[in-house]
Amino acid sequence: MPHAPRPHRRSWLRTAALPLALALTGVLAAQATAAPDAPAPAAKDLPEHALVGYLHSSFANGSGYTRLADVPDSWDIIDLAFGEPTSPTSGDIRFELCPQAECPGVESEEEFKAAVAEKQAQGKKVQLSIGGQNGQVRLTTEEARDTFVSSVSAIIDRYGLDGLDIDFEGNSLSLDEGDTDFKNPTTPVIVNLISAVKSLKAKYGEDFTLTMAPETFFVQLGYQRYGPGTSQGDPRAGAYLPVLHALRDDLTLLHVQDYNSGPIMGLDDQYHQMGGADFHIAMTDMLLTGFPVGGDTGNIFPALPPEKVAIGLPASTEAGNGHTPPAEVNKALDCLTKGGDCGGYQPHGSWPALRGLMAWSVNWDLFHQGEFAKNFDGYFGG
Repeated sequence: MPHAPRPHRRSWLRTAALPLALALTGVLAAQATAAPDAPAPAAKDLPEHALVGYLHSSFANGSGYTRLADVPDSWDIIDLAFGEPTSPTSGDIRFELCPQAECPGVESEEEFKAAVAEKQAQGKKVQLSIGGQNGQVRLTTEEARDTFVSSVSAIIDRYGLDGLDIDFEGNSLSLDEGDTDFKNPTTPVIVNLISAVKSLKAKYGEDFTLTMAPETFFVQLGYQRYGPGTSQGDPRAGAYLPVLHALRDDLTLLHVQDYNSGPIMGLDDQYHQMGGADFHIAMTDMLLTGFPVGGDTGNIFPALPPEKVAIGLPASTEAGNGHTPPAEVNKALDCLTKGGDCGGYQPHGSWPALRGLMAWSVNWDLFHQGEFAKNFDGYFGG
């Protein structure tokens, strides 16, 4: 997510569709084999439908500073943006409240800690989000991995937080040449991140919440191509897939950023453009249906349970490219949860248990009188 409004960070080229030679019935048949026999349990202590939002806690931008205590009750998971490393490869994550000079009215640390505890008493989750646009994190060594675990633990303990959100963007995750199996990754930055998160989960136990906010480039693009492949492609393509797969049992919620994205091919082998219901329907269907990775029908990324999936959107036009008007958001929800109003893309099922929505950000939503949260509450009866 951006610290401030910005254009695309990378140039997305509309490439010709790869010949996947795959009927939809084949996808479903393969997925049925790979899927677990029973659905995963619902995320612990979350409402049936949850609203996730990022709070600008360590910086200011044009949306203004919002104290944690002033975050409206609509938000069920509050991600503190951002923890960032001292250098891309150090693994040493730091988080401090926004300086007074930059954020007039910022609360004291004691007031912030009290607000964390109060939100938790209300049933909310307050997490540290690591990364964002500026926070490149590459755990290239075991030493960096161990430093990541200890420094993140220190921040969680200092503020009494519930867990961790991984918002690795840019060049944080990429695949080495020859690393072609998402189920058995060999790239150090991937392997060490998985190990670090598992260590944190083991330290804090079942109540530790874990969410992720990858961009479409790192997830759904993996349907077409995975890592550098044989044509020296972008090594970041699909690079979140091994992390998601290895941590799927530990994962509380995945909310891919359906914005700041170029056209992405869906399971209908057609490109879909951000900004309307169609994009969210196609991208979410891929997560809930599963898909071949890199066009390999023998290598299926298994479906995630709907309880672990939310749709990520910008809260306003200033928050990110690809803002979706509320009516289009509701149209996507109608299709995915009720099987109606699907337009040109027909998903492979309907999922009433879809967890909800994520927005970048709480601040930008408040800048627009809470339109995003009010629409969520109106739709789900909050």
